[in-house]
Amino acid sequence: MIKLINTIPLFQPEVVVRRTVFTEDHEAFRASARAFFAKEVQPHYAEWTEDGRVDRTVYTKAIQAGLCCLSIPEEYGGAGEPSFKYSAVFIEESIFADCNLGALRVHAELCLPYLHAYANEEQKRRWFPAIARGEIILAIAMTEPGTGSDLAGMATSARRDGDAYVLNGAKTFISGGANADRILVVARTSPLDATDRRGGLSMFVVDTTAPGFTVGRQLKKLGLHTQDTVELSFTDVRVPVEDLLGEEGAAFGYLSHNLPQERLTIGVSSLAAAKRALELATEYAKDRKVFGQSVASFQNTKFVLAECATEITAGEALLDKALEAHDAGDLTASDAARIKLFMTEMQGRVVDKCLQVHGGYGYIVEYPIAGLYADARVSRIYGGTNEVMKTIIAKSIGL
Repeated sequence: MIKLINTIPLFQPEVVVRRTVFTEDHEAFRASARAFFAKEVQPHYAEWTEDGRVDRTVYTKAIQAGLCCLSIPEEYGGAGEPSFKYSAVFIEESIFADCNLGALRVHAELCLPYLHAYANEEQKRRWFPAIARGEIILAIAMTEPGTGSDLAGMATSARRDGDAYVLNGAKTFISGGANADRILVVARTSPLDATDRRGGLSMFVVDTTAPGFTVGRQLKKLGLHTQDTVELSFTDVRVPVEDLLGEEGAAFGYLSHNLPQERLTIGVSSLAAAKRALELATEYAKDRKVFGQSVASFQNTKFVLAECATEITAGEALLDKALEAHDAGDLTASDAARIKLFMTEMQGRVVDKCLQVHGGYGYIVEYPIAGLYADARVSRIYGGTNEVMKTIIAKSIGL
């Protein structure tokens, strides 16, 4: 009988270089995160998978437990912790627990930084305390049908009308859109100019209870089954002027500013997924008997898993350097592109090899490796496709 591994692992592969990016405080935080997933997430995860979304209350519990949104300043009820490393720990533990809370990552790691950077004092007083209490969950709406990575080509419009903007258009592939209380919506506030396609875009923090706002289909995906991914539509939605984030027409620059953290976040989850896959494959290979001996005893299995361990070690060194650079404010757009490109490609290779070690059982959804395989594919697409990452990297070397 094959033992399914569905508990949070204690797996730590032996590496050539000891990992020093995390301190004792981070490891204490890791223990708290591990306990949270064991108590609040794992017992309900199968039900959420069937529903296609996580229960909204678990986000509030995670925030109130001090496990995410730590960057909110103390004067607004937050922890005032500037380091991204705590977020990295939380992401790692979610993957190790076989639990996807991707919409919460969108809220904390993608959306919140926009408010830090561009919200004025009145907006911070209005939004931050509620976010710190877990009462407001954010999502971001950029992608539109037919635009994909071409953000400058978006057609959703916002027309100024007195004390409000009138928002019309549609967005798709919006992670967390079904559970969100406020959505950062990028819309065109001036006509598309062929000589400056990036100009004329503005960002709004839209209340999801506003008349004319509609959550459309919840999209059925190959993987990430608990991450609600939806279509949104806006029909004459009146957005108060005071909910414009930053300056009118400056949103494209804002998006570029925060993309490095988004891509670093993807890198963290990709590395963690590769580690989890290696653990699952190693344990399976030790337990599974073929021709009277364990799968792990075959030289081919040893060599395949040794290759995986080596790729993970290389990825870990690259990621840890990026974590240090990000905390120091030195992570460049091109370096973040390198992180996303390398980590997601490595994740795909490692998870595929680890599923192969499982044989036919790897194709059975009861085994966590199957979920890791399905989830891995999109990492090379979202956050900017890997083809876009190569373009950014090529520019950085003068090509």
